[in-house]
Amino acid sequence: MRQLRLAILATALAFPCLAHARDNAIPDVARQWTDQVASISAGDDTAARGKAIQQRLDALGLKWREEAFTQDKQQGRNIIADLGGPEGASLLLIGAHYDRVAQGRGATDNASGSAAVLELASALKARPLAKHRVAVAFWDLEEKGLLGSKAYVADKDREKPALYVNFDVFGWGDTLWMMAPRPDAPLAAETAAAAKSNGMPLSAGDKYPPTDHQAFLEAKLPAVSFSLTDADEIKGVLRMYQQLYAKQKPTNPPKIMQVIHSDRDTVAELDPANVPRALKTIEDALRTWDAGASPP
Repeated sequence: MRQLRLAILATALAFPCLAHARDNAIPDVARQWTDQVASISAGDDTAARGKAIQQRLDALGLKWREEAFTQDKQQGRNIIADLGGPEGASLLLIGAHYDRVAQGRGATDNASGSAAVLELASALKARPLAKHRVAVAFWDLEEKGLLGSKAYVADKDREKPALYVNFDVFGWGDTLWMMAPRPDAPLAAETAAAAKSNGMPLSAGDKYPPTDHQAFLEAKLPAVSFSLTDADEIKGVLRMYQQLYAKQKPTNPPKIMQVIHSDRDTVAELDPANVPRALKTIEDALRTWDAGASPP
């Protein structure tokens, strides 16, 4: 028995690098995401938040640009970075808004989503898609009415993406919440399959809070959006929006609605436990979607 135990121990020690790489991949994503959310939310204004994003893009070796815009008589700056891809291929655009309201630090809304986009950018740069070019976008003035994303889609000379994937409020929870306008929408089936294979609970449908995906859908461009939250919060969020639209006083707000747009929106509310699995699910879905596309 002692010899058997020694043999098992020797076998385990013979492959430390492989085991370490496999076991530490997920903790690394959680740590990087948490650090990036903290860096973005430490910014006292939109420019400082954007600077934190730009520094991460620099660290990833990605060229970025600021695009100034005027929309509804307000001025802002979107940040765009190109990851590249096959020449002549269609464009996949992944984005999140990086501005915040005055209350709180905008950690959940939406440094969390911006950090998720940066993590996907890192993964897709390391292993590019085969049939799509990829760009990432960080929208300004979402809190003023989706102005950054509206300005982007309003540019008639701009290339239109084959798909836009949005991230908003990605700070904690056990369930990946997907806005898909139709059951057969791009990425819907792929996300369902990836969620099943990764053991990630998924709630998908067309009922979802207003955010930047709407600018693309209103322009007749394919778009989906993702949030990470607890399953029992989703119905509460939708109920609250129905009450607000009906000009009724909201009742029993779920955690999300208590945190965002409040002094509570700080890194203290975040929980990265399921962020790596959620991002892996979305990355897997994107790779399956990409593989099914026609070659460029």
